[in-house]
Amino acid sequence: MVFLYLCAMEKENQIFGIRAIIEAIQSGATVDKVYIQKEASGELMKDLMKVMKRNDINFSYVPVEKLNRLTPNNHQGAVATVSPIGFFDLETLIDDTLTANKVPLFLILDQISDARNFGAIIRTAECTGVNGIIVQKSGSAPVNGDTVKTSAGAVFNVPICKVEHIKDAIYLLQASGIKTVAATEKTDHNIYDVALNSPVAIIMGSEDRGVNPSVLKIVDEKAKLPMFGTIGSLNVSVACGAFLYEAVRQRS
Repeated sequence: MVFLYLCAMEKENQIFGIRAIIEAIQSGATVDKVYIQKEASGELMKDLMKVMKRNDINFSYVPVEKLNRLTPNNHQGAVATVSPIGFFDLETLIDDTLTANKVPLFLILDQISDARNFGAIIRTAECTGVNGIIVQKSGSAPVNGDTVKTSAGAVFNVPICKVEHIKDAIYLLQASGIKTVAATEKTDHNIYDVALNSPVAIIMGSEDRGVNPSVLKIVDEKAKLPMFGTIGSLNVSVACGAFLYEAVRQRS
């Protein structure tokens, strides 16, 4: 029953047709991502591209088969996903968290692109008391039916902020007295030797490349998980859980 509801919800959160997507963006709808058919052309498609770029909407080019799977209707070469949640302003969220006399625990996701990984991370974040999740507008996984399902509904309980650039978010957190710690194997520091019981934001990198090197240059600390097997890395949602629960352990 729950599965059927989520599937239905995902369909309801899709907009298909070029003009409909243009109107949705211009009306202020929370358009998460637009999928454009490869080699699509025409004046109306040019108008859509202009509107998306003007409003900084995340989009990608896909084969027509992908669009046909998303909707059996006449998509005209474009399908948009609309987020089922509203996004928070980061500066306001930081101020509210500090005003509430909490020891902030934020999570920054540096272009994690898989919706199911995103959902699993949100679920763990909710369970560990994360005050907010920060993602970049471009290159990040959408909040769709897969995200909601994998998060077990936690996506509705954890504030999520979308920012133009991850580095700007890090500078804002640092200016607010919140330490930034990046999860990376490119360090000698073990996660169990890094203090996480003060105001902190943990940064997790994308599935394929990890935390962006330009981001690593500006964080306060770097930390890694000890690895004893022959496989050199963990799934990002699993690694994130290990980092968050170490923060919980230190704060308990």
